[in-house]
Amino acid sequence: MSEATKEKQNITRDMTIESILSMFPGKAQRLSQEITNAGLHCIGCHAATWETLEAGMKTHGKTDDEIEHLLGRLNALLDEEVDATTITMTPRAAQKYLAVLTEEKKDGWGLKFGDKPAGCNGFEYTLDYAEKAGDNDELFVSEGIEIYVDKNNLERLIGAEIDYVDGLMGSGFKITNPNVSTSCGCGSSHGY
Repeated sequence: MSEATKEKQNITRDMTIESILSMFPGKAQRLSQEITNAGLHCIGCHAATWETLEAGMKTHGKTDDEIEHLLGRLNALLDEEVDATTITMTPRAAQKYLAVLTEEKKDGWGLKFGDKPAGCNGFEYTLDYAEKAGDNDELFVSEGIEIYVDKNNLERLIGAEIDYVDGLMGSGFKITNPNVSTSCGCGSSHGY
């Protein structure tokens, strides 16, 4: 089934959490964050990835209205358009990155974005400070921040969005990448 066909499908309450994340790997990170924000913390609790979304929500004492609200948010994420010609940062990610730069006394530096072979599913993202673009880097600007990507990695990373989440189950920069075809259950690695 093609990604375009998958994107037209809706998430329903009878789908397992695992199937939701595997059907939409390019948006798995954002979908996972929405599910976590709704109170389903699949590691160390009763809601497991093989349970349906409804069962997980009910186990956590959620109402039908709360389930429908989550479904609405998840399906809205599926409908969001991706600009496959650039790499972007959300305003929240840019604000956090600028704060980190100030803290590290690196005001004005850009962000080096890439990936490397690692994890159980092939690749992990890398984010680092960069004073300027390297000789083989493609330059993108988002939210006033220069983003440098090695041209050898560009095909895998183009269209990605860098976000920042701050929650009880962890804080950090999170990547949504439409080129991802598989994602591991722990969320730390992905494949193309």
